Amino acid sequence: MSTWEDVDADGQVVQVRRVQPYQATKRYRCPGCNQDIPARTGHLVAVPVEAPDLRRHWHRGCWEARHRRRPGRAR
Repeated sequence: MSTWEDVDADGQVVQVRRVQPYQATKRYRCPGCNQDIPARTGHLVAVPVEAPDLRRHWHRGCWEARHRRRPGRAR
């Protein structure tokens, strides 16, 4: 699993991890589009450095667009 640091839409430093489809065993809700990320779907996990309990699972495209649109909007 690859990990890198980035900045979320609120300016918080987060560690971002790529989750491969075989690693995704649960369904999650993407905060970028407010849609489901089904189990067995590759996606990203953003973990705030200052608050790791507030990690969020994102579609890759939603994460890449996080600075261009407000969270929670449909794709």
